[in-house]
Amino acid sequence: MSAASTTAHALPAAPGVAAPGPTPVLRTADTLRYGLLGLPLAFVALPLYVQLPNHYARAFGVPLALLGAVLLGARALDAVADPLIGRWIDRLQARSAGAVLRAGGAGALVVALGFAALFFPPVQATAPLLAWAAAMLVLTYLGYSVASVAHQSWGARLGGDEVQRSRVTGHREALALAGVLLAAAAPGLLGLGPTAVLLAVLLAAGWLAWARSVRPAAHPAPDAGDLRAPLRNPAFRRLLAVFLANGIASAVPATLVLFFVQDRLQAPAAMEPAFLGTYFLAAAVSVPVWLALVRRIGLARSWLAGMGLAIASFVFALGLGAGDGTAFLAICVASGIALGTDLALPSALLAGLIGRAGHAGRLEGAYFGWWNLAAKLNLALAAGLALPLLELAGYAPGRRDPDALAALSLAYCALPCLLKAVAGALLWTHFIRSKGTA
Repeated sequence: MSAASTTAHALPAAPGVAAPGPTPVLRTADTLRYGLLGLPLAFVALPLYVQLPNHYARAFGVPLALLGAVLLGARALDAVADPLIGRWIDRLQARSAGAVLRAGGAGALVVALGFAALFFPPVQATAPLLAWAAAMLVLTYLGYSVASVAHQSWGARLGGDEVQRSRVTGHREALALAGVLLAAAAPGLLGLGPTAVLLAVLLAAGWLAWARSVRPAAHPAPDAGDLRAPLRNPAFRRLLAVFLANGIASAVPATLVLFFVQDRLQAPAAMEPAFLGTYFLAAAVSVPVWLALVRRIGLARSWLAGMGLAIASFVFALGLGAGDGTAFLAICVASGIALGTDLALPSALLAGLIGRAGHAGRLEGAYFGWWNLAAKLNLALAAGLALPLLELAGYAPGRRDPDALAALSLAYCALPCLLKAVAGALLWTHFIRSKGTA
């Protein structure tokens, strides 16, 4: 038994009891109980961010430009609310961990209701359908924001060294990837109705497990909820710039992948779950490997290695065309492995940054509010810019003339490579060469 596991067993056995000391060493059971809510939160994210645009465009004939505008507006409005949600969560945490749990549970309930409303709209005519989608997207995104900010800031408050922080986020994101895999298969196997019911059950189970996890102690503080404190931290601003460039690079292909598979590769519809499943399974399997690499070279260098692998994958994808489904499966494996770093490591870097700034236990909600704002802006920009630009370049779903397909390939492959390179340069400059983080 390792020294870490020996220390971990000093934690109280009763669930929901705060661990002694500011930085408890956590057992695997502790991190899994905490992280389980990540599964249903990721389960809902795949249909909303990947399948919903394709579904509305193909099933209801919604024009891409209008659809992109609705997605951009809804996501941008929700993103603006995230820092305010973070401030509210900090104030709740200053009172008690139970208050944070209740807020997260309310957010999860809203997510379950909003998901069902989006995929079962009461209207199908374009104008009322877009109005309904906009309203339900805003509602669902807000519920998702409350649940995710509460959950993420809780994990950051658990503290620990670099390895423990990467384990907390890594286990949470590995469970999230399990949720993505389930979401990729459930609609086709079960249908949309049972999928909505399954999501509600998973959200309830995840919240109950979270309620039984180790609780960070409440730290009443006069600056709890200081919305501007994170932005006054130069290290956070630099990390946020890396996160933005890298996140847009990841969000563009996530938005366009089904269009690329259907029109560039002209793959059978039955292959779509295989592509998505392979991608997310590779990411899930890679997380322990990346965590082991963190022990050897640190968080920042491991993240940079993932960026390099992603660039290599998408450069290779530029040469694909009709009938190259097998080659695309290999790209799904490589880019999925790279995704493991994007999911497991940035939040761990942020948690360490919060501690070094002296804001641990007081301002995690504010930091993760701005962090989630950036994440949603990434998705909003990917949908709100890539889809209209593709339409302007002559591409529409089902159109397969050479110019349209060339535009699709450039948007899906080349643009992410450029943005990943920018993110990697920023990470190297500010957090590796200058030793801005461990």
